[in-house]
Amino acid sequence: GFNVYPNEVEDVITQMPGVLECAAVGVPDAKAGEAVKVVIVKKDPQHSTLTEADVRAYCEANLTGYKRPKVVEFRLDLPKTPVGKILRRELRG
Repeated sequence: GFNVYPNEVEDVITQMPGVLECAAVGVPDAKAGEAVKVVIVKKDPQHSTLTEADVRAYCEANLTGYKRPKVVEFRLDLPKTPVGKILRRELRG
């Protein structure tokens, strides 16, 4: 297995137009043991045309194969602690 650091994936995806913030987490995967999942908050959810296909294409151009997310999820916000730290554990499910 290869190590994938969440910050690497997040840094690339947050550079995409239309992305406000994102979090990358590992989720169980039958083939690889663990796969990358990204949860994305759009800058303007009402008018954004950002799609899963856009994210996948951007990642294909900017990330090595094993670092590309297998799961892409959009949410209105990310779960955070009172001081603003993202609660990654809550995103794994």
